[in-house]
Amino acid sequence: MSFFPKQSSSRNGTTQTIAFDASVAALSVFGPETYQLRLSANSACCYRIGDGAQTATAADAFLPAGVIEHVIVSPGQGISAIKAATNGLVTATAGTLWITEMS
Repeated sequence: MSFFPKQSSSRNGTTQTIAFDASVAALSVFGPETYQLRLSANSACCYRIGDGAQTATAADAFLPAGVIEHVIVSPGQGISAIKAATNGLVTATAGTLWITEMS
């Protein structure tokens, strides 16, 4: 029997989407057993994760369009997103952020 190396993985949980634009889009809190998220967006955005109400700014974590990112969170935290600022390197357009809770 042969063995092969496997990628670390988690089970997909609830997936939510939020639409973002120049104004901040906020999402409800994550589930009580959520410690990791998988994020992906169809347009470049900046996002902020934390306790209580969050307000993303162009100075927060950048997520390029079409990239999948895994982040560690605590149960009960929330997320907000805003389209990336246009600075000559990124074309800022409204888009959708997919948030999948991992377990």
